[in-house]
Amino acid sequence: MTGAQALALFDAQVTSRLLDLAGRWLRSFGEGFYTIGSAGHEGNAAVAAALRPTDPALLHYRSGAFYCLRAAQAAGTVPAGHVADGPGTGPGDAGSPAGGGSAADATDAGPDAASAGRDRLSASDQSGGAEADGADRTEPDAATSGRDGLLGGSAEPDTEGAGRAGTDPGRSAAEAVEPPSGTVAPDHDQNTGTPDRTAEAPARDAGAPDRDAGAVQARALPLGVGVAVDATGEAVLAAPAVAEDAYAEAARDVLRGMVASAREPIAGGRHKVFGRADLAVIPTTSTIASHLPRAVGMGLALERLRRVGGGRRAGSAPSTGEATGSPWPPDAIVVCSFGDASVNHASATAAFNTAGWYDHTGLRIPVLFVCEDNGLGISVRSPKGWVAATLRAKPGIRYFAADGADPVEAYRVAGEAAAWVRRHRRPAVLHLTTVRLMGHAGADAETAYRSPAEIAADAERDPLLATARLLAEGGFATGEELLTRYDERGWQVRRIAEEVLDEPKLASPAEVVAALAPRRPVRISHAVADAAARAAGPNAAARAEAFGGKPPELAGPLTLAQSINAALADGMLDHPGMAVFGEDVAAKGGVYGVTKGLRDRFGAARVFDTLLDETSILGLGLGAGIAGMLPVPEIQYLAYLHNAEDQLRGEAATMQFFSGGAFRNPMVVRVAGLAYQEGFGGHFHNDNSVAVLRDVPGLVIAVPARPDDAAPMLRTCLAAAAVDGSVCVFLEPIALYHTRNLYADGDGEWLGEYAEPGAWAAGHVPVGRARVYGVGSAEDVTIITFGNGVRMSLRAAATLADEGIGTRVVDLRWLAPLPVADIIREASATGRVLVVDETRRSGGVGEGVIAALVDAGYVGAARRVAGVDSFVPLGPAARQVLVSEEAITEGARTLLAR
Repeated sequence: MTGAQALALFDAQVTSRLLDLAGRWLRSFGEGFYTIGSAGHEGNAAVAAALRPTDPALLHYRSGAFYCLRAAQAAGTVPAGHVADGPGTGPGDAGSPAGGGSAADATDAGPDAASAGRDRLSASDQSGGAEADGADRTEPDAATSGRDGLLGGSAEPDTEGAGRAGTDPGRSAAEAVEPPSGTVAPDHDQNTGTPDRTAEAPARDAGAPDRDAGAVQARALPLGVGVAVDATGEAVLAAPAVAEDAYAEAARDVLRGMVASAREPIAGGRHKVFGRADLAVIPTTSTIASHLPRAVGMGLALERLRRVGGGRRAGSAPSTGEATGSPWPPDAIVVCSFGDASVNHASATAAFNTAGWYDHTGLRIPVLFVCEDNGLGISVRSPKGWVAATLRAKPGIRYFAADGADPVEAYRVAGEAAAWVRRHRRPAVLHLTTVRLMGHAGADAETAYRSPAEIAADAERDPLLATARLLAEGGFATGEELLTRYDERGWQVRRIAEEVLDEPKLASPAEVVAALAPRRPVRISHAVADAAARAAGPNAAARAEAFGGKPPELAGPLTLAQSINAALADGMLDHPGMAVFGEDVAAKGGVYGVTKGLRDRFGAARVFDTLLDETSILGLGLGAGIAGMLPVPEIQYLAYLHNAEDQLRGEAATMQFFSGGAFRNPMVVRVAGLAYQEGFGGHFHNDNSVAVLRDVPGLVIAVPARPDDAAPMLRTCLAAAAVDGSVCVFLEPIALYHTRNLYADGDGEWLGEYAEPGAWAAGHVPVGRARVYGVGSAEDVTIITFGNGVRMSLRAAATLADEGIGTRVVDLRWLAPLPVADIIREASATGRVLVVDETRRSGGVGEGVIAALVDAGYVGAARRVAGVDSFVPLGPAARQVLVSEEAITEGARTLLAR
C-alpha cells in the first residue's frame, strides 16, 4: 500500500465518519430519518480498495467507507494497487486496475507515479517497526516520500496530532459535525432565508427558526476558511474551499438518503440504502442476511454466463432473441457484506450451504462473503470465537481473516481473498474484525449494556485513527495536516447536508409507487407478437428440431401439464438467458412431469436440479435475474414456499422499488399448489393459502385453470419479466394437471389445443384480465372464481341450467392484480354475485373480490362460498373443509331466493 492509497482510504473513512455524525445532527432537529452508521467499520474501505469497481457489491448498512472508496475508484481517483497474484488476479492488475487510474491521476494531488510505486506502507510502519518519534528513522525526502504535492508542509510526522485526526468518541454529534473548538461556523445572511441549523437548536417548525445571533462568538478562523462579501456588502465567513470530488458526490448520495430526498440517486427517497448502478453497488434493504442467497445466485449466474453466454443485459430492452451476456466483466466476482450476528440467520446458513454444496459438486460460484465482526448484534454479544469457528467450518468456502483496524493488513488480506476467488471462481469468506463506535444507531444508549472500559477499548481501535497514524508514522502527513483535511471535509459535508435539506420529497402516492412494478401492457403484447414472429420465422427450424419434428400445435388436445411444458420449451427457444431449475425438475422432469424432456432438449446448464432448500432456489433466481438471465425457478409445493417467502417479499419485490428501476430481478416462479388431489397429500401437498402472496406489493400472481389459458398466460409472464422486470408467481393447480374431462368421463372437454405461433398475438392474455363463460341464458347469476373453482363452477352452472338458471362464470386468472374492471362489469350484468373461493374464508381471495365490489359501489346481492379456516386434512376428511360443487349450487340457489 502506498501513501497515496492510504490517503485515499483516509478520505473515504473520514467522509463516512462525518456522514454518521451528520445523520445524528439532522435527526436532532427532525430532518434526518436514519442514524445507523458505519463508525468503527471504516476498515471496509480497504476491502473496496482490494476489489475492482466493476465487481458487483451487495453491502450492509455499515458500509459508508466502502461506498465512498468505490465512488472514488469509479472516478479514477484511487491510485492503482499492486498485482497480488499474477495477471488478472490482483486488486489492481494491469487489465483492470482497482481504481481505474494511476497514482498520478489522484485528484488529491497524490505522489507521482515513480514515487507511488516505491513508497509502500507495510505492517511494520504501523506497528512501530521504526521508532514512533522518528528519532532513529531517516526522514523521507520529497523525491521518495510521496508527500510533496500530496499534503505539503513539513515532513516531520506528528503522531500526537494524528491521534486526534478521528472524531473523539466523547464529542457530541454537534461538536463533531460542526467546526471543532476554536473555529466559527460558516453563517448565512438572514436575508437568504436559509436557517442556521445547529444541533443545539430545538426541533424546527416548517418555517425557519429564530436565530440567536449572540450565540456566534468570534474565534480563530479554521484553516481553509476565507472571508467573502455578501449581497449587502458585509463581510461573512465562507466555508473552506474543498473541491467537489468523488467523496463529496458519495456524501451527497448518502445525505440525500438520510433526508429522504426524491433526488437520491438509487431509491429516490424511498429508503436509505447504499446503491448506484454505475458503481455496481446493488441496494439491499435488509442486512440480516436475506441478501446472501441472492449473492450466491449472482455468482452462479456470472460463471454460467462467462462460460456459455446467453444472458441479457440487466435493464435491457424487451426480448429480441439476441444474446448479450452479463452486465459485468467476465472475470468479475460478487462481494457481499454482513454483520457477525447475521451469521446465525437461516438465510445466511442457506447461502453458505448452497455455495458449499455447488462447490462440492464442481460448479463454480465466485462470491466473496465479507463478515464484519464487531461482536454485537445491537446489544446481544456474539460468543467469543463463535463467528470464526462457524465461518471456518463452512465446507467448500475458503476462510480468510484480517483486522479491520489495521488498514495495511485489511488491504493485503482482502486482496488475497479477492484474488483467490477471481482466480479459482470459488467462494471465500473474509472475516474482518471491527469495532462499533457510537452505538448501534442514534437512539441506542449502549452504556446500558456496555461498560465504559469496553467502549474506551473500542475507541482505541478506531480504524480512522489507525489510518491517520499510518500516514503520520510513514512520513506522508503530519497530524496537523490530517486534522485540516478532516475539518475541511467536515465543512463540505455540513454544506451538502444543508443543501439536500431543501430538496423535494416524494409528495404523492403515485410518486412513491412509480418504481414499484411498472406495467407496460402494450410493450408486453408487442413482445409476445415478436416472439411469435421469431418462432414462425427465423427460429422455425430450431423449434421444429426441439420438438422432434412434431410441434405441440400438431399434437392434438393437451392437458394443463402438457400445455405448460410446451410453453416452457417455446420460452427456452425464444429466451437464450432463460433457465428452469428446482427440486427434481431435470432428471425426473418434475414430480408431475411438467418439465419432462426439457433437460434433454436444452442441456444441463439451462435445466438443472437444485438442493432441497426453497430459500436458496429463490435466491438463485434473484441473483440470476439481476445478472441478466431470465430465471424460472420451481417451488415443488405451495406449502414449501412459506419458509422462503421473504425472498419474494423482502428481496424480489423490493428491488425495483428501492433502486428506482436501475436494477431488476425478473423472475417467473412456478409453484404447484392448491388442493383437491384425490387420495393424496394432506396439508403439505394440498395447501390452499395464497394470502401471503397477495399481500406482496407489485407481485404478479397467475392461476391458469384451462390448458388453452396456461400457455398464453405463461408467455405473458415471461414477457412481463423480460420487458418490465416483473416478479411473477405462476400458481399451477395440481389437481388439474392431468384432468381431461369436464362433465362426463371421456368427454375430453378440459383438454385444450396449443396455439401455433401465428395465433399467439391474437390469443394474448394481458395481466389482470379475466375470462368469462356463459352457461344457459347467462342472465341470472355471476359466479366469480379461479383455479379448481372454475371446473367446479362450470359443472355447477350446468346443473343450474337444467333448472332454468343462466350463469356467467368468471375465471379471474390473475389474483394480483385482480381483474377489477371485469369483476364489476360481470357483476353488474346480473346483479347477483357468488364468489367461489377455494382458499380460506379468512384472508382468502374472496375478501379481495368483495372489497373490489364495495369500492366500486356495487349495489346488487353478493355471497361467498369459501374453504373453512383449517389446514387440509388427509384423505376423505379434506372434503369437510374444501368447497364442493354442491355448495356452489346451493349458494347460487340461496342467492336467487333473496
